[in-house]
Amino acid sequence: MLTSIFSNETASVELYSIFLCSVCSILLGICIAFTHKYTSKYNKNFLVTLSVLPLLVQIVIFMVNGNLGTSVAILGAFSLVRFRSLPGTSKEILSVFFAMTIGLATGMGHLLFAGIMTCMGCAILLLLSKAKFFDPNRQEKILKITIPENLDYTTVFDTIFDQYTKKVELEQVKTTNMGSMFDLSYRITLLTTKNEKEFIDELRTKNGNLKIILTHPLVESDL
Repeated sequence: MLTSIFSNETASVELYSIFLCSVCSILLGICIAFTHKYTSKYNKNFLVTLSVLPLLVQIVIFMVNGNLGTSVAILGAFSLVRFRSLPGTSKEILSVFFAMTIGLATGMGHLLFAGIMTCMGCAILLLLSKAKFFDPNRQEKILKITIPENLDYTTVFDTIFDQYTKKVELEQVKTTNMGSMFDLSYRITLLTTKNEKEFIDELRTKNGNLKIILTHPLVESDL
């Protein structure tokens, strides 16, 4: 059975148990950090944070030791730290909660359970990060183009769109340069990505060689 190594959760904890839990927390935190490293963009400071976070959560659990009032206070402290920090990507938030969960498990003495969950969670993250069925549609693009005010943006690019795209949706129209130009934003689906340069060249002939931006839609904030 996946039982706790502590015989009585409200009693004092032996030094040997504290040392064992701390070593497990650090090792499991490093596993989570390595998994994050191979599945998403990262920086060194964040990986160090993931490695140490389970140990810090474990210490908090040791200090709470079954006290409900202290638990509420600690929860408030964690919320304060979260909202005072910069927003992260979805993968960073997932890794932080993953590390905190493992720290909760080791803090309660469930070392075997924490190890199994870490291995399972890391394996799932590695598998899903390599899975092709979650990849975005590479033919879907965001097109931003500037045109002079004398062009009718509702029809000026119809012929080009019919030739190079499967789907076009005008999402935004904005005046710029004191109203002398329009900034248009389209969400398009190309017939193929092999003729992107030809597509842009055709657009340039229509907008007088003004600014054109063709990017992938923001599927996830991975910046």
